Amino acid sequence: MNQRRFTVDTIAKLHAAGERFTMVTAYDFTSARIVDRSEVELILVGDSLGMVMQGHDSTLPVTVDDMIYHTRMVMRGAHRPLVVTDLPFGSYTIEDDAIRAATRVMAEGGSQAVKLEGGAQIAPTIRRLVDAGIPVMAHVGFTPQSVHAIGMRTQGRQADQARRVLEDALAVQDAGAWAVVLELIPAPLAAAITERLEIPTIGIGAGPDCSGQVQVWHDLLGLYDEFVPRHAHRLRTFADDAVAALDQYAGDVREGAFPTAENSSTMDAGELARALGDGSGDSDGDHPDGDARDGETLDGETLDGHA
Repeated sequence: MNQRRFTVDTIAKLHAAGERFTMVTAYDFTSARIVDRSEVELILVGDSLGMVMQGHDSTLPVTVDDMIYHTRMVMRGAHRPLVVTDLPFGSYTIEDDAIRAATRVMAEGGSQAVKLEGGAQIAPTIRRLVDAGIPVMAHVGFTPQSVHAIGMRTQGRQADQARRVLEDALAVQDAGAWAVVLELIPAPLAAAITERLEIPTIGIGAGPDCSGQVQVWHDLLGLYDEFVPRHAHRLRTFADDAVAALDQYAGDVREGAFPTAENSSTMDAGELARALGDGSGDSDGDHPDGDARDGETLDGETLDGHA
């Protein structure tokens, strides 16, 4: 396994060599550490944290400060994957705001690239960021930050819609994006876009022919049961395992099966007796520290109760 940090350049080389790659979301130190031990090449600190970490029903309430906070945790745990951070809703509507938000995410959070949602309409902002030296991953098709405008459904089924998705992908490439996420578009359309682009495509609900794939950590591992999207690749059911473990823990405590001697430490009985002051640790009843009488210290000075 490659132990060096993946970069935009190394991902481009994988793509040029025809090698597929993977990206997964991570939101904290522990998840990043686990990804770091795997063969996954990229981490996305996604604004999906608003749903799976903060409990919101969409990504819209997430702030730039939230993204910086979670990116910092991820960067402490991830030393091998390339880390990309979402710019949240409302943070890049104006180009100057986009520059400020992206700069903060990279300077304060430590991310290696940012991701923006949108196509041709956001291309000028992507160009501005790239010109400022900020690597940009684009995102077209279904864009979760626009859920109230476009609905939560597959995009590009009709010819005019499909053409618009293709034009969006070409526009963000021309603006300087180094990769583009294709979300919830028909598999044949994703294949056609991938074939026409020079930059890698990263699919989620876009079929098998993209250059790479991305999955949400909680979907992949079965940690989030509120909503399981059709495109989720659920490989484990860790939430069920966690509930079973918690139930066993509660039962073990109630039945006295936990903790045991193996889970506990001990101490000398005499030390405990002296700590409790019951004198049971001294068979002759003498003061444990010598023969000083009440009101007198060992060096003979009288204690009068004052400091």
